[in-house]
Amino acid sequence: MDLHLIWFLLVGVLLGGYAILDGFDLGVGILHLFAKSEEERRIHMNAIGPVWDGNEVWLLTGGGALFAAFPPVYAGVFSALYLALMLLLVALIFRATSFEFRSKVEDARWKKFWDYAFGFGSLVSALLLSVAFGNILRGMAVDSNAQIHASFLGLLNPFSLLIGLFGLAALTMHGAAYMSWKTEGDLQIRMRRWISKTWVVFILLFIGVTIYGFFAAPHLYQKGPKGLVTWLFFLLLLGGLIYIPLANHAKKAGRTFLATSVVIGSAFGLATARLFPRLVPSTLNLEDSLTAYTHSSSDYTLKVMLVIALVGMPLVIGYTVFIYRKFKGKVIIDEHSY
Repeated sequence: MDLHLIWFLLVGVLLGGYAILDGFDLGVGILHLFAKSEEERRIHMNAIGPVWDGNEVWLLTGGGALFAAFPPVYAGVFSALYLALMLLLVALIFRATSFEFRSKVEDARWKKFWDYAFGFGSLVSALLLSVAFGNILRGMAVDSNAQIHASFLGLLNPFSLLIGLFGLAALTMHGAAYMSWKTEGDLQIRMRRWISKTWVVFILLFIGVTIYGFFAAPHLYQKGPKGLVTWLFFLLLLGGLIYIPLANHAKKAGRTFLATSVVIGSAFGLATARLFPRLVPSTLNLEDSLTAYTHSSSDYTLKVMLVIALVGMPLVIGYTVFIYRKFKGKVIIDEHSY
């Protein structure tokens, strides 16, 4: 049993699940900046109000799995991205508190402040997470002692910024698909337009990322046994992209959201498949990269943690399914709403 491969896949599934689930949360937050009325702003917040905190559990679980299975990678990446992660934490805090504080005072300026906190907190979070992932794909300055040398400005390189814009387009499209699914009337019509616009931007940025990646991250295009998995994710991505405008035009909101979920998941899977077995490629010397086989916990630790994961994962999945079934249907605003 290849424990290193299993844990690489497990961390990838958890973070990929976060990208799909909290991805539309962040997208809804970005769209909140363009809401046209108080009612629309309340609909945005109540569309994700019952599920957003549960969705973020996937990020915490993914981070915990990374710490348990690959502690040198966890330590190196979090140290190198310290300032960016602190900014991310601030953005997430403002975004979270906006749910509770916005309705506490009946004052237009008060509500406007928390509307901006929710919107820009979501936008900054989506951008920082995407740029951070772009740096992982591009590689970082890892030396022979497994130390990562990075500065905040160094993280803002062209390839990672392009990935950041790509992530913003993807999550905004995903959020619009979710809002189309959860709303009706004029707001739903505008969400369909957002899907169409961001779909075009997504494709253009995907082409740009793919071409630029040949020069900025050539290690992602090396041949290897992962070629079959790469093609599987690529075909899923292509199929999802083709189906999104068809389902959107046919006003099949649920199927549109399913298609954007497939696109987000397959895009993340495509990227991580090209990384394997590297977790953090080295831009100094590719041989010094942090990998799943050379920078992991002991086999005993991986076995014990796998047992815990096999118990915990069904609970996380079961809770997620229960919440989404409980709060299915269109958003209804009443006296108990945000």
